[in-house]
Amino acid sequence: MDDLLEISDVYKVLFALAAGMLLGYEREQKDKSAGLKTITIICLGSALFSMLGYKMGAPLGEPTRIASYVVSGIGFLGGGVIFKEGFSVHGLTTAGIIWISAAIGVAIGFGQFGTAGIFLVVCLLFLQLTPVLSRALMRRKQLRMLRIQLPREHIALKAFILSEINLLTRNHSQPHYLLENHVVTIFLDIRIHPQKLKDLEQLLLSVPEIEGFSF
Repeated sequence: MDDLLEISDVYKVLFALAAGMLLGYEREQKDKSAGLKTITIICLGSALFSMLGYKMGAPLGEPTRIASYVVSGIGFLGGGVIFKEGFSVHGLTTAGIIWISAAIGVAIGFGQFGTAGIFLVVCLLFLQLTPVLSRALMRRKQLRMLRIQLPREHIALKAFILSEINLLTRNHSQPHYLLENHVVTIFLDIRIHPQKLKDLEQLLLSVPEIEGFSF
């Protein structure tokens, strides 16, 4: 089998290197676990697997088989950077960047430079614009003090209640508790969109053990 390095292969390596470094640099700036080195290696590795799959699989009519394995392997790597801390989940954006960097690497390996370039530019622009969009959306959300009264014997429900509240709100503070006359009052600062206030009310009303609430 001919294993000579073609000039197009050099372009693929350089493109994958540049794409991985650009995506990895964004994560490195934010001091994430998967940064410059990790994202670059993933992009290069994905491109290499695709190049080998194309060259070795083309005679058999199955050039995309190796690329399909890349997708499965990247899912394992992406899952490794996702972790739960308190009521928040971290690492989803990094996992997404790992996934898109592998996809771009696969596209480069198959010689789809235009497609890879477009997705790279769109991804980088979106990552840069996200903080601006997030701040604009955050200004539309209201800061409320949520107060929930729960009988002491049902305090075990607080974890469930707070996890459900977390699905409707963002950036809330750590809860504070006050025990008085066998009733635990939970105080929580939440930031919520006005349209979700009704959903929050319905959620709290659906828990019969809650004696009272206000926000």
